[in-house]
Amino acid sequence: MAKIIHHGAVSGVTGSCHQLFIDDAYSVLIDCGMFQGAEASQLEQGSLAINFPLNTVEALVVTHCHIDHVGRIPYLLAAGFDKPIYATEATAQLLPLVIEDAIKVGISRDRNLIDKVLDRLRMLLKPFPYDQWFKLAENLAAKCRFRMAGHILGSAYVEFELDHERVIFSGDLGAPYSPLLSAPRAPYKADCLVIESTYGDKNHEGRKARRSELKRVLERCLSDAGTVLIPAFSIGRTQELLYEIEEIIHQSGADWAVLDVIVDSPLAAEFTEHYRSLRKLWDKEARRKVQNGRHPLAFEQLITIDSHGDHQRLVNHLKQTVRPAIVIAASGMCAGGRIVNYLKALLGDKKTDVLFVGYQAQGTPGRDIQTYGSRGGYVYLDGERIDIRAGVHTISGYSAHADQKDLVNFVKRMRHKPSEIRIIHGDDEAKQALRIKLNEIVPNAKVWIPHG
Repeated sequence: MAKIIHHGAVSGVTGSCHQLFIDDAYSVLIDCGMFQGAEASQLEQGSLAINFPLNTVEALVVTHCHIDHVGRIPYLLAAGFDKPIYATEATAQLLPLVIEDAIKVGISRDRNLIDKVLDRLRMLLKPFPYDQWFKLAENLAAKCRFRMAGHILGSAYVEFELDHERVIFSGDLGAPYSPLLSAPRAPYKADCLVIESTYGDKNHEGRKARRSELKRVLERCLSDAGTVLIPAFSIGRTQELLYEIEEIIHQSGADWAVLDVIVDSPLAAEFTEHYRSLRKLWDKEARRKVQNGRHPLAFEQLITIDSHGDHQRLVNHLKQTVRPAIVIAASGMCAGGRIVNYLKALLGDKKTDVLFVGYQAQGTPGRDIQTYGSRGGYVYLDGERIDIRAGVHTISGYSAHADQKDLVNFVKRMRHKPSEIRIIHGDDEAKQALRIKLNEIVPNAKVWIPHG
């Protein structure tokens, strides 16, 4: 069986980084992500250190460009890594934007330093289309290919062919009814599968139910002229929400014309432009809307906030306004970014609603608001205690992650099932629940949960 060392995403859902050994002398990394929330604070060397040797590493293979999968790449480069970085074509287009933002937020705003890192990154990046096998290095017989994962634009699960053994890393798998993106298809075979388990113990609402719930929250916003705050990651979730909100407005008539839809994130706005430019990767439904003259990511009521000054003015305006508005802003777990200023200003207002549409990691302000908001609790933001009087809602169906049923189907639909399954990237309860389910599907396989 393949030798794999896990350098992250084993005690929780962040910091994805896995080392697959081709033989004793050569290995490849799959992702190099940042730790977040409680997982970051528990690490002795902090959340960013590359604390493993790189002497055998011949390549980095990136599944997608969320920060918990790519955020440590600047530190990897600083540690001397100078080998190819393989990614899908769309991920290669988006990755420099994500890395630039990560450097600005977590390291430095020194333009010279940022440009040096980005130049190095672009030099090492090797884009490949989906489904095309490629060699990992000239001196290695091992090959690799990207398969559609349906999680965010450009996301992939990765198949490795090593000396008569097929090893698959799921990355983050998407839900099959995700708007904009095609659903992931199970591979023909795997000998060893490393699979995520973010929602290994839960099943999402169906698309019809989640859109109905979203509409209900927006109707409340319209009726009391309040603000709906949606913490969302700049890539993936933001674009899916815009797509669904455009559909609701389109079907709801003139009364909804007063509703402002605000994306307050320069990064999210830039990603949305890229999403539009990469329409060839959209699913059939989304492409059909465009052909019919609809603009699901650029509709009339959509407002983009860029400068920090405009952001501050909007926060103050929403504290005093009587006009309904939806604000989508990062970070998705409320651990920083512009969403924090909105929360500090508006969490104490009963006309405000906070809508969570993605996973909230333990130890993040988002998890605290989600857990204690419905009880009239409080949260600490920037060291300040904020009482929660806003309505707090969670719609799990908008998660970009597969749920338990989807994860089980990913394995069930393989023609040749794995003899080893490693369950990673989940809280303990999620991993244990998925292990039990997968044991039923492949009773003769070794299904286990690695630890760091």
